[in-house]
Amino acid sequence: MRLPRHWQVFLVVTAGAFLANLDLFIVNIAFPAIQADFTSASLSQLSWTLNGYAIVFAALLVPAGRLADLLGRKRVYLLGLGLFVVASALCALAWGPWPLIAFRVLQAVGAALLIPTSLGLLLDEFPPERRSAAVGMWTAGVALAATLGPTIGGLLVTQSWRWVFLVNVPLGVITIVFGWRILRETRLPVRGRLPDLPGAAALAAGVGALALAIVEGNSWGWTSPGVVAAIVVAALSLGLFVWRSGRHPAPVVEPWLVRSRIVRAANVSVFLYSAAFYPLLLVTVLFMTDIWHYSILQTGLAISPAPLMVALLSAPIGARAGRHGAQRLVLLGITLFVSSCLWWLWRAGSDPDYLTAMLPALLLSGTGVAFTFPVLAGAAVSGLPPDRTATGSAVFNMSRQMGGVIGVAVVIAILGSSGVPSLGSFQAGWVFMAAIVVASGVAAAFLPRPRPLRSRPEVMTDGEHDTAPREPAPLPG
Repeated sequence: MRLPRHWQVFLVVTAGAFLANLDLFIVNIAFPAIQADFTSASLSQLSWTLNGYAIVFAALLVPAGRLADLLGRKRVYLLGLGLFVVASALCALAWGPWPLIAFRVLQAVGAALLIPTSLGLLLDEFPPERRSAAVGMWTAGVALAATLGPTIGGLLVTQSWRWVFLVNVPLGVITIVFGWRILRETRLPVRGRLPDLPGAAALAAGVGALALAIVEGNSWGWTSPGVVAAIVVAALSLGLFVWRSGRHPAPVVEPWLVRSRIVRAANVSVFLYSAAFYPLLLVTVLFMTDIWHYSILQTGLAISPAPLMVALLSAPIGARAGRHGAQRLVLLGITLFVSSCLWWLWRAGSDPDYLTAMLPALLLSGTGVAFTFPVLAGAAVSGLPPDRTATGSAVFNMSRQMGGVIGVAVVIAILGSSGVPSLGSFQAGWVFMAAIVVASGVAAAFLPRPRPLRSRPEVMTDGEHDTAPREPAPLPG
C-alpha cells in the first residue's frame, strides 16, 4: 500500500533531521576512542570536534532558514543533506585531529541548512489544523536520535570510531534519492533580502574566540598573548555582531525579539542551562571510561536511561506548560538537574557502583531536562505573531547551542587539557554544572505563571506576560 504523500514527505525530512541529531550524540560516545587514536592531541584540542560543530551550526541556523525561503526549501534541504553526507565521509577518513575538526565544521554547515528547511517542507504538506500534530511527530522523531545515540554509538565504536561517521553515508544517500523524487519546491512568494551572513560569521568568531580563551587559559596562561588576543577578538566580534543586528535589514537576531521579557528570560535561561546540559554527556562518558574503566559499549548502554527519560516525558510535560505555568515547570526541572549533580558528588567515587551512584542521577537529570527544554522552547515563542514563531524558535536554538559551547569549554578547562582527569576534577565539573543551572533558575524566575489566553497575539514588551498554551517549538540540534 502506497503511503499518502504527506507521510512520505514526513519520513524524508525527519530522516535528515534524525541523522544530524544522531551525529551529535554518537560523537560524544566516540570521544574516548578518538582520543585514544590521536594520542598526540590534547583534550582541549579534541574538544573542538564538539565545539566547532556547535558554533557553526548555531551561527548559521537562522540565516540558513531565511536563505531557504528565498532560494527554495527543497534545494537547500538537499544541498545541506548532501554536504552533511560528504563531510561525514571525510570525517571518517580524517588523518589527524585538525582535519577532523575542519570536516566537522563542514558537517555543521550541512546540518544548519537541512534542519530548518526540513520542518518548513513538512509544514507545507499539512493543513493548518494538523500542523501541530506534524510538529509533534517531527520532534519525537528527532528526539529518537538522542535515545538511540548512546547505544548505536557504543556498538559502532566497537569496530572503529570512524563508523560513527560512515553510518551517515548510506542513510544520507538513500534520503537524498527519495527526497529528490518526493519533495516539492517551495519558497516565499516575494523575494526578500539576503540574510546577514557577515553577522553570522562575527557571531561564530566571537563565541569561538571566547571558547578558545577559556579552554586554553590554564595551559597558555590567562595573561599570555594568545589568551588576551582571543578575548580581544571575542569582544570585537561580538560587538560587531550586535552592531549589525541593529542595522542590517535581515539580521541574525532581530532587535524586536529582545523587547519581550519572556523571550529574553527563556533565551538567557536556556543559554545557562545548556552550559550544564551539553557538557553532561561528555563528562559522564569520560568519567565512566577514565575513572570506572568501562568499555565504550558499556558506557553507551549505561547512560541510555537519561535520554530515554527525555524522549518519554518531553511531549506530555511541554503540553502542560500553559496549564501549570512555564516558571513552575522549569524551576522543577532545574531542581531535578541540580539534584543529579549533587547525587554524583555524594555517591560517585573511584569504585564502579552503577546502580546506586550513577543510575539515580541519570534518571534525575533526564527527567529534569524533560521539564526544562520543551517548556523553555514554548516560552521563547509565546506572545510572538504566528509568522515570527519560526524565527523565535531558531534564535532559541541558537542560544541553546552557544550556551553548550561555553559550557563544554569551561568543563574542558576544569578537567585539564592533558592526561587522564582525576576524580577531583570531575567533582569540580559537577559543582560547575550545578551552579550554572541555579543561575539558569534565576533567569527562569522571570518566566510567566498561568494566566488566561490572550485573544490577540502580539510582541510583548517589558512587564507583559502571556502564558497561553502553545505547541512547544521544535528543538533541533
